[in-house]
Amino acid sequence: MTDSPRTSRTLTLSSETAAATASGYPMLLLLVAVLVGGGVSFSLLADRPLFAAIGLGLGSLLALLIACGFYMLQPNQAAAITLFGAYKGTDRTSGLRWVLPWLMRQKVSVRANNIISDKIKVNDLRGNPIEMAAQVVWRVTDTAQALFDVDDYKAFVNVQIEAAVRAIGARYPYDDFEHLEVTLRGNHEQIGTELQAELIARLRVAGITVDECGFTHLAYAQEIAGTMLRRQQAQAVVAARVTLVEGAVGMVEMALEQLSAKNVVELDDERRAAMVSNLMVVLCGDRDAQPVVNTGTLYQ
Repeated sequence: MTDSPRTSRTLTLSSETAAATASGYPMLLLLVAVLVGGGVSFSLLADRPLFAAIGLGLGSLLALLIACGFYMLQPNQAAAITLFGAYKGTDRTSGLRWVLPWLMRQKVSVRANNIISDKIKVNDLRGNPIEMAAQVVWRVTDTAQALFDVDDYKAFVNVQIEAAVRAIGARYPYDDFEHLEVTLRGNHEQIGTELQAELIARLRVAGITVDECGFTHLAYAQEIAGTMLRRQQAQAVVAARVTLVEGAVGMVEMALEQLSAKNVVELDDERRAAMVSNLMVVLCGDRDAQPVVNTGTLYQ
């Protein structure tokens, strides 16, 4: 008994094409001419009621057909034309437009849209819970894909933004106190560029592109915020102490070299160690040192 072959179903993407539409202004003149002509013919055929009624009916039907074909597009607005559910193209020309009245028109905005996502909780690369929110500027580039390849392209954008933020948040640590890794907090531009690339790849199926994006909120979750704050403070204190000690050692070394070079005083190992200890206390202490005047000899 052999296994039956598995059938794979792939999504066939739509593609925007130009629709066969016309300017509405000539058709508007034609509509006026039909109305005026119908009125004149009705008055001329007033003595023949049957012909007047037929002419009036035909003129009204023609005027109705012409009037039903009008629609208007604003700048950065498009209309997808369909015939009994079949896509016939997209009109992007702004102004008064006209199409055959039995063709359906569905308007789509191709302007830039700005959205700020809700704050979501994500575990970063180290498993720490963090809160993230993103600001995204997006617009429709292919009206056919936006209307016919996804059910609701605006809701699709919201879901994909959340998914992309979660993916990027789990890919990097929130912070690196040793500054050796790429982090969410320390590499805004790089992370923002990667988030934009992630969103473009996810929204391509809907005919949408992303012009700009970035994080509007990035912080540790409340349950660990206090602990992480104390950790950051401790790290900062340690880093400051390291810098202070390195500077103090350099100053002590320079002082000893200057004393020896200029033969100011001769110090044995014990007194040199005492001098180094006193200088380190003065340079590294949190408070100002209180000098003690020695009125005796160097060894008393």
